[in-house]
Amino acid sequence: MPRETAAAVQLLEAAGYANVGKTNLHEFAYGTTSENEHFGPVPNPRYPGRIAGGSSGGSAAALAAGLADAALGSDSGGSIRIPAACCGVTGFKPTWGLVPIEGCFPLAPSYDHAGPMARDVEGCEQMLQALIPGFEPTEVELGEVEVGVAWTELADPLVRARVEAAAELFPRRRRLEVPLADGFYDAFSREVADVHRELFAEHADSYGENIRPKIEWCLAVTDAEYEHARGRRERYREELAEAAAGVDLVLTPTLLCVAPAAPADELALRDRLIKLTYPFNATGWPAAALPCGPAEDGLPASAQLAAPPEQDALVLGAAAALERALSLD
Repeated sequence: MPRETAAAVQLLEAAGYANVGKTNLHEFAYGTTSENEHFGPVPNPRYPGRIAGGSSGGSAAALAAGLADAALGSDSGGSIRIPAACCGVTGFKPTWGLVPIEGCFPLAPSYDHAGPMARDVEGCEQMLQALIPGFEPTEVELGEVEVGVAWTELADPLVRARVEAAAELFPRRRRLEVPLADGFYDAFSREVADVHRELFAEHADSYGENIRPKIEWCLAVTDAEYEHARGRRERYREELAEAAAGVDLVLTPTLLCVAPAAPADELALRDRLIKLTYPFNATGWPAAALPCGPAEDGLPASAQLAAPPEQDALVLGAAAALERALSLD
């Protein structure tokens, strides 16, 4: 049981939000399916038989089920955007450090974000006004921004088609060659290991089956592997900024696929689900995920918009404009 209320919750309550309940999630916020061995799996209320995504699956499910109008999520590798995509709602990972995470149990501190989830972009913008003093939404027209489109060729066919159709709504767009975040996951893993080292030593048997192996892998990262990965991560920050130079926003699929069937093998599925979200945790860029039309099996595809740090209002303004255009399409 927590001893104090998290800073983000305090800010929302002070702005008039009412806390209607706590939601289930993937254990320790370290997973993509929200299949929790201790509390049970989070169901996907909109698409039964599919995962709700994770780690903030309960927040997305509560929105999809109409149980709440707004929800908080945490995001260290995609944990706001993945469940938003799976449940057909909207999620926003702010610039790293912009929303306070005091009072939240850490996963990998230099990757951890807290952020808003809602059924539309406006709901996320309203939450940010409570979470970030001085934040003001920005009106953006689709023709005002230069958009780089990336990674669509990696997605399943109908997801790719839907995301590329969304990209075509931006008159000023071009293809970008953007590197994926490869070669430095050991830096994330060492941070996880440092959080769990003592707790795991005493309570390893209490960890769920889709968590324990990951913690063991994290604890096995050597100092040399960590230092190499940390340096590689810094180079990746530069590579991403260089790749996106000359555009205002990067548009990608949020996920390579629609929500996978449940139950799922999270250990096997994880790399595929975080492939396009994790890069923006590694760099701290703000990124929004919003549904962009039916794809495989009639389930929603999700488009992801991202921009360099501190461009949160631009990302959400462009996402709002895209949402309006999609609703008229």
